[in-house]
Amino acid sequence: MADAKVIPFDDDRSRGAAVQRPSRRRGVGSRRKAAEPAVVREVREVREVHEVQPLPTAGSGHDDVQVTEKEPESGGLERRIAGGLSFLRRRLTGDYDVDDFGYDEELTDQVLMSLLRPVYEKYFRVEVKGIENIPAEGGALIVANHSGTIPMDGLMMQVAVHDNHPADRHLRLLAADLVFMLPVVNELARKLGHTLACAEDAERLLGQGELVGVMPEGFKGIGKPFSERYKLQRFGRGGFVSTALRKGAPIIPCSIVGAEEIYPMIGNAKTLARVLGFPYFPITPTFPWLGPLGAIPLPTKWTIQFGEPIPTNGYPPEAAEDPMLMFNLTDQVREQIQHTLYKLLVQRRSVFF
Repeated sequence: MADAKVIPFDDDRSRGAAVQRPSRRRGVGSRRKAAEPAVVREVREVREVHEVQPLPTAGSGHDDVQVTEKEPESGGLERRIAGGLSFLRRRLTGDYDVDDFGYDEELTDQVLMSLLRPVYEKYFRVEVKGIENIPAEGGALIVANHSGTIPMDGLMMQVAVHDNHPADRHLRLLAADLVFMLPVVNELARKLGHTLACAEDAERLLGQGELVGVMPEGFKGIGKPFSERYKLQRFGRGGFVSTALRKGAPIIPCSIVGAEEIYPMIGNAKTLARVLGFPYFPITPTFPWLGPLGAIPLPTKWTIQFGEPIPTNGYPPEAAEDPMLMFNLTDQVREQIQHTLYKLLVQRRSVFF
């Protein structure tokens, strides 16, 4: 028992030496066991086990951590299910709002954007530049090039603004009359916030502080042959400039690279297009030869760049009727888009990667 009284239980130096030289401590311990009383030896062994592997506490136990991690997941799942059921109930009872143009913000955010997002992120892998050039509030007019035979560029531009703008802004597109003549497309376009490409609707949206998108090339741009890709067509008579001048809204040029190659049009069956009432009937390397499979766009890599705004609020009210000013501003917007297209094409290393 005399030897037991000098065992250094609380000697910091002994514990520090044990941590630095664990093999020596184990050796000494094994030699001491024969000389130490059984009670003292058991106390020391329990202390060493406690120092090496602490017993779990109520706040740090492994089981508690698992429960804590699972609770947010189950809670999030329950909230999603409840939100989905609530959304379905509002749809069935008609308890939801649309504006005067037919725009359904809830349906767009929760359903339509969710359907377009995989195409945007995974299929075309869109890269967005210059999103900071879009104002956080107030009316603004985004003017973009139009291409691709199938009008996917407008939808991808709409997703780009919706998912990347820090102020969560929505883009309201001005669409051609043909869009609103097709049965299913008409309803979906209205729900997404599209409206007719006319000055009255554009001015009303800008006056409400909305972000409006227009593609002045129209069918001349989207239906041009593949040999003329990334060459901007005529921008009409500059009606979009007149609309922006009336409302004092900035004009934001937008350049889209990648859409030209999704559906390369090498021919146009004009007779068939007239019979069907279409502006063109495309012939591509895959359509109509492969049937419905030929209508699937190619998975090209896209870049959408929003340029610096061109202000219009410094002009007098009568400037909207000045044809020379409209021509100059239209040409300025067109040249800026074309210049950016060439710059992006030079930087692009591959069409698909």
